[in-house]
Amino acid sequence: MGGAAPVGPLKRGLEVLEVVGRAGGPLRPADLVAETGLARSTVDRVLSTLTETGYLRWRGRDVVATPRTMDVGNLYLSGLDPEGFLAGRVARLADDLDESVVLAAPDRDGLRVVAQSRPGGSLAIAFKVGDLLPAEGAFGGHGWSSYDDFLEPGLVAVAVPVRAGAGPLALVVVSHASRHSAASLRAHARPSVMACAAEMEQVAARPARPDETRTPGEGSDLKARLGAEFLQSLDRGLDVLHAIGTRPEGLTISEAAAMTGQARATARRALLSLTALGYARESAGGGGRFALLPRVLDLGYRQVSGRTFEDLARPHLRDLVVRVHDSASVVVLDGTDIRYVARAQASRIMRVEITVGTRFPAYATAMGRVLLAGLPGAEASDLIVRSDRRAFTGRTLTAAADLAREVGRARDDGYAVVDQELETGLRSIAVPIHAAGRVVAALNIAAPAAREPVDAMRDRLLPELRATARALEADVAAFTRHQPLPL
Repeated sequence: MGGAAPVGPLKRGLEVLEVVGRAGGPLRPADLVAETGLARSTVDRVLSTLTETGYLRWRGRDVVATPRTMDVGNLYLSGLDPEGFLAGRVARLADDLDESVVLAAPDRDGLRVVAQSRPGGSLAIAFKVGDLLPAEGAFGGHGWSSYDDFLEPGLVAVAVPVRAGAGPLALVVVSHASRHSAASLRAHARPSVMACAAEMEQVAARPARPDETRTPGEGSDLKARLGAEFLQSLDRGLDVLHAIGTRPEGLTISEAAAMTGQARATARRALLSLTALGYARESAGGGGRFALLPRVLDLGYRQVSGRTFEDLARPHLRDLVVRVHDSASVVVLDGTDIRYVARAQASRIMRVEITVGTRFPAYATAMGRVLLAGLPGAEASDLIVRSDRRAFTGRTLTAAADLAREVGRARDDGYAVVDQELETGLRSIAVPIHAAGRVVAALNIAAPAAREPVDAMRDRLLPELRATARALEADVAAFTRHQPLPL
């Protein structure tokens, strides 16, 4: 369809996203100038656009990728493996062989990891979805390829091509030279790998998914507010990139324009730019349809996918503390206790000193009651009965019937308040954090009880808690779409 030069702001914005995505930690604008060779003024405008649209976040004077950078990668992976069958089959093969297994798609002159699984042990071989591996002839025919010193000395691997309905893939088994030679690994793995590859080749082509693009017009509002600091062509190009991902079979120019609310000529320039830059391809048979390529996993997916739940929660807790001026925490249920997994401390003389890893009995805390409320009734009742229900203060509820009533109230209300039951003078309010339709954590604010009546505390803090919970849930949803949440 022609070889027009890529749209400049889109090219530069994607370059910055790739650099941030490769980084092991936060980067300063000066680091991005050095890595990209772009002018500082250009980097500043790119950062202004990417932070305003939610792809990057400021951490002091540094920038980090947000879970939104996983969205396009998630769309690509969902198109490749909509039901999670391929990833599940990789996990089963790793268990059968007791070896690390990778499923990879061709990406330029390498292989892009799209699913991986590994057994436990201190010498586990760690790959991440999005890693780029050398192709090494894995698509060089219909047979097997074997490798000594695969990626680094001491690793051996065998690979077999998979002609799946979703496109060509490579199934790679990796082991330590202390366990196998390349020849013995091939002999060990062959029956299981052949059975796995045969099943993968029966997977049908990808079905379409519902549209998941941003509401058209948001970029126009940002342009009006930020003026020259907002690169609208970068924003529009990212919208087109998302739109492509919602249709595994690809989009035409007209469809991309309609889905993003852009003029046809604008959408065409973005599609041609994304194709020239290697993030999308035009269908080989013509027809003018554009689909995502695995390189989109470079746009922050690998960096964000390696984070912990604490990493996901921490920036939201910091923002909440700035707004309410009280300490905030995220906890999970651990047996009959709650366990703190993230915390942000308010700058006050009188404050509660709690660290990540601290545990309290669930029955005596607002967070615990919210978490118990997220369980089936019988399971929650069982945990209450099993708890060592001692009184911490004169207000602590210890009777199983009273606690069951409070847990039921938390289930109905969607929040819980505990007033000086854990410690005299301390009051807390908590709301649930959901992932995949279930409660996985609780978000809490603790404050001195003497400061205000309990109803005033609830009215002041509950809207802020709920807003923070929704923002964290959005990040968790992006993070967990193709991997478990590391609690």
